[in-house]
Amino acid sequence: MTTQQLKTGSTFEKLNWTWRGYRIQYTVMGTGRPLVLIHGFGASIGHWRKNMPVLAAEGYRVFALDLLGFGGSDKPALDYILELWEELLKDFWKTHIQEPTVFVGNSIGALLSLMVVVNSPEISAGGVLINCAGGLNHRPDELNFPLRLVMGAFTKLVSSKVAGPFLFNRIRHKDRLRRTLRQVYVNPEAITDELVDMLYDPSCDTGAQQVFASILTAPPGPSPAELLPKIQHPLLVLWGEDDPWTPIKGAAIYKELSENGQPVKVVGIPKTGHCPHDERPDVVNPLILDWLAQLSSQ
Repeated sequence: MTTQQLKTGSTFEKLNWTWRGYRIQYTVMGTGRPLVLIHGFGASIGHWRKNMPVLAAEGYRVFALDLLGFGGSDKPALDYILELWEELLKDFWKTHIQEPTVFVGNSIGALLSLMVVVNSPEISAGGVLINCAGGLNHRPDELNFPLRLVMGAFTKLVSSKVAGPFLFNRIRHKDRLRRTLRQVYVNPEAITDELVDMLYDPSCDTGAQQVFASILTAPPGPSPAELLPKIQHPLLVLWGEDDPWTPIKGAAIYKELSENGQPVKVVGIPKTGHCPHDERPDVVNPLILDWLAQLSSQ
């Protein structure tokens, strides 16, 4: 058990929980209605450093965990699929929470939140989806033929025992990470050394390269279009409007539900990329808190 001081001034305690023999790192702040924060690909608990203290200060018990394969959690050689992490989240809820919970996620973490809210309505009170991914990976029909060939070749290289580690070491270099962040963050001031280190440090762990290869070659999993017809709980959908990875057009399916009277609220955030909670916390935190307050009054 350790306590980490963040450069943003907040402190959170790193706790460990054993799941199926693997160490899962998590943290919890505050008291009150439970929230579970679920990071996206390559991220970790620290990606919520600008959100956890604010939410906890407003009367919520805020959990965040590093998914198996990421952050401070173990990185075993497994087939990483969305359903594996869904089971992890459900077991985490059974062990640590055991009351209706709002699941909050970014990117693939948002898709996982949607999966839990839809597939396990008995443990959920609602979901907050931030730039929700359409799948763990692109489906073949989402790519044109030339790009399909490129991605096919890339995944073969990533999986290679010889080329895979070399390619991974190139991708995880701090300068390359910073360049990637510049593609998906509109606000350059949000790209700090702290953020780069948060992404880089876990990539040095034993097993990180195998996790990377497994995820990039994994099936995409269920799509939002498949899940949403079964939704029983309210959703808040936040979307950075300048996201090149999951473009704002992905919000259309949620807007349609809202226009048809479903309890789905969709908010676009201008001049913002793939991670609005980290890039524009001054906008995202009030939006989440206002929606939670309305949820509590229902």
